Amino acid sequence: MSGTVEKSGGCQCGRIRYTAQVDPAQAYLCHCRMCQRATGGVSIAFVNLARADCVWESGPDWYHSSPIAKRPFCSQCGTPLGFQFDDDGEKMDLTVGSFDDPADFGPKHHFGAESLHEAWLDTAVLPRYRTDEYDVLVQKWQDAGAEPPA
Repeated sequence: MSGTVEKSGGCQCGRIRYTAQVDPAQAYLCHCRMCQRATGGVSIAFVNLARADCVWESGPDWYHSSPIAKRPFCSQCGTPLGFQFDDDGEKMDLTVGSFDDPADFGPKHHFGAESLHEAWLDTAVLPRYRTDEYDVLVQKWQDAGAEPPA
């Protein structure tokens, strides 16, 4: 998929919501140490867009993660929502995982390659397990009176 589309997203608890005009072909993986620490992951999937193309329906909280940048997030549930340089008023990144339907996105490059963990890149040969087939997890959701998230 290529070209700009309107997509919505938000945090896990639903307090923060946004709508954005994005080109899913502009997604990338960032492996820098700042992003690793900000997310607790080995990388983060972002999509770059014009700041003017993101409308926050309910605004995020902001964390100044360095002297040059800040990150939108939800202080209620902790969901990381993006990245933005302090002095760049035109561009920003949104986290691909925070979109309601991230299926259209595909990475075009890696960034922060100096901190890239090769073992986590090509995982195609690893066994795959579905959450809805893991009986212990399904039972925990049912015991809580809910269905496992899809």
